[in-house]
Amino acid sequence: MKVLRFADVIASGFAKGKRVFIRADLNVPQDDAGNITEDTRIRASVPCIRMALDAGAAVMVTSHLGRPTEGAFKPEDSLAPVAKRLGELLGREVPLVANWVDGVEVKPGQIVLLENCRVNVGEKKNAPELARKLAALCDVFVHDAFGTAHRAEGTTYGIAQFAPIACAGPLLAAEIDAINKALANPKRPLVAIVAGSKVSSKLTILQALAKNVDQLIVGGGIANTFMLASGLKIGKSLAEPGLLDDAKAVIEAMKARGAEVPIPTDVVTAKTFAADAQATVKAATDVAEDDLILDIGPVTAAKLAEQLKKAGTIVWNGPVGVFEFAAFENGTKVIAHAIAESSAFSIAGGGDTLAAIAKYGIEKDIGYISTGGGAFLEVLEGKTLPAFEILQKRAAG
Repeated sequence: MKVLRFADVIASGFAKGKRVFIRADLNVPQDDAGNITEDTRIRASVPCIRMALDAGAAVMVTSHLGRPTEGAFKPEDSLAPVAKRLGELLGREVPLVANWVDGVEVKPGQIVLLENCRVNVGEKKNAPELARKLAALCDVFVHDAFGTAHRAEGTTYGIAQFAPIACAGPLLAAEIDAINKALANPKRPLVAIVAGSKVSSKLTILQALAKNVDQLIVGGGIANTFMLASGLKIGKSLAEPGLLDDAKAVIEAMKARGAEVPIPTDVVTAKTFAADAQATVKAATDVAEDDLILDIGPVTAAKLAEQLKKAGTIVWNGPVGVFEFAAFENGTKVIAHAIAESSAFSIAGGGDTLAAIAKYGIEKDIGYISTGGGAFLEVLEGKTLPAFEILQKRAAG
């Protein structure tokens, strides 16, 4: 995937004295009092901002925060807490500018944070008149927000159409490189883990991966549907009986390529969905009518772990059981440690996956942790993200 990178723009000397507009992802969680509770995204945006400041550019940064109503700014929509935290990280004051679409005052070597971009009328629908105004604010547009790369909005797509130069920031460039390494040119065998509560939400991903991967591990409610499709009884476990034909088609598509969807041979069950529920390990053929399957069993987990350790590339999206409950976390824990110990290049994404990675302390052992939930899933589906598409077009001239 050929895109212009911000590092190349800086290396050419072009950014010095120029106006640089950075679309970052600063959409961080806050408590009821407006205090930031987790600042990973802000910290991740700092390298790009420092690059621009060190190059002597006049730097404008913006992001969305929450789900504001266009044209109706409310105090809770404000990026003020973000400006404060960004200032602490940069060691300098970061002024916050409102009503900025028609012009921004910023000098080389300075930085301003532009108020919540989703308040601007026309942002979500990428209105051409807004896009042109945004592009007129800068000499260089830098997209560094992978979490928004699947949306064609004013600050993610429109501005890239009309800005004199449009390029990928270091975060976005790293995502592009990791995605290419994992999906476009993978070292084989390529193993994908797709887990979650519903097949319906990930059916297109499963279908897309079935054409490319050597092994497709399913977990959670998705695995229950695949067990049902394989003729096993799953009691009262979460599943989607209406999608059995789709699950069978994925199994057949893998089989036709000499690949497989491993079906659990043992499971961990309970009678109720609760943290203190009694956990029982049993063969997959022995599930009772009133059982809930809440994890894969130890034999299945060990078998999958062995296969993961032999993989060349691993794509991971979703825990394989209710890992939040101690009695039902073993499958996810074993898989997580197997990925960490594997010599494979691994790429992981999705909120629950990141929570599992944090819980088991394996951040440093994952090849690349994707910062975008929805964007990561769309990449797995084989879709070309709007942000990638427009940056590729601009790079091609």
